[in-house]
Amino acid sequence: MTAAAPNPKRVLLVTGLSGAGKSTALKTLEDLGWEVVDNLPLSLLDHLLETPLGKGSSRRRRPLAIGIDSRTRDFDARRIVEQIKALSGDHAFPVETLYFDCAGSELLRRYSETRRRHPLAPDRPATDGIAAERELMEPLRRWADHVVDTTDTTPNALQQQVRERFGTTSSAPTLTIMSFGFSRGLPRNADNVFDVRFLRNPYWVDSLRDLTGLDSEIADYVAGDEGYAAVDQMEALLLALLPRYRAEGKSYVTIAFGCTGGRHRSVHVAERVANRLREAGFSPTVEHRDLRSRPRDGVEGGRGARPQDGTFE
Repeated sequence: MTAAAPNPKRVLLVTGLSGAGKSTALKTLEDLGWEVVDNLPLSLLDHLLETPLGKGSSRRRRPLAIGIDSRTRDFDARRIVEQIKALSGDHAFPVETLYFDCAGSELLRRYSETRRRHPLAPDRPATDGIAAERELMEPLRRWADHVVDTTDTTPNALQQQVRERFGTTSSAPTLTIMSFGFSRGLPRNADNVFDVRFLRNPYWVDSLRDLTGLDSEIADYVAGDEGYAAVDQMEALLLALLPRYRAEGKSYVTIAFGCTGGRHRSVHVAERVANRLREAGFSPTVEHRDLRSRPRDGVEGGRGARPQDGTFE
């Protein structure tokens, strides 16, 4: 291999019986940030590993998963085992094998439910294809580093197993904390929306109107509201929810905080919550959708009526 070749951190060959879960595993690995190649002719594997990527490519050093099964061109399980041994010796990284097994009766049920033909028995009963494939794949099963039996496993449970075994720190969902103004519409992609219009509105204080939730004067004013303790409860809820989202394999999570105009209360609360999540080990990106919008009485006050005490809108 040339010096310019970008060795992946990890190479995983994903194989097993048709219908046992290989496709589900590959999709899950892809969601975890792996580079995934399915049904690649094994003769091209060396070429794939030695092809350098562009200098700024986001794929550099990503773990690589390669799907192979009885449909792979020139499939020969014993020859594949020998090729894996050679690859492990020729390159500075290990090549692991993940094998998916399943009881024949369960595979037959799955083929019956999906009405798919077995790849090794297109014109015969699926039982014939299952038996033939099991014999064909046996050398790979004996060689595999990881053998997973999916007989009693649901697709969701299998995804969870793959995430636990092969997830990395990059498998955490992309977290966005957003502020917005209800008067300018709900954000389309928000997973959770918190309404902070119960807090007193700095817009109705002349000296604060042209400031934003990024200014300390706004933070002090909003934090002085007697209902401000509810923000603690919002943070506690998110700290409980976010690990659950990660465990379920969610790729993107957007948490939105809304006030009327999207310039004061929601901005301050979004910044505070983002800081709290960072302290807890999360890495949120903060977006203030309406921060640059021009303040207007018609937006902040609905019909333009100005509250007497600066509390209600």
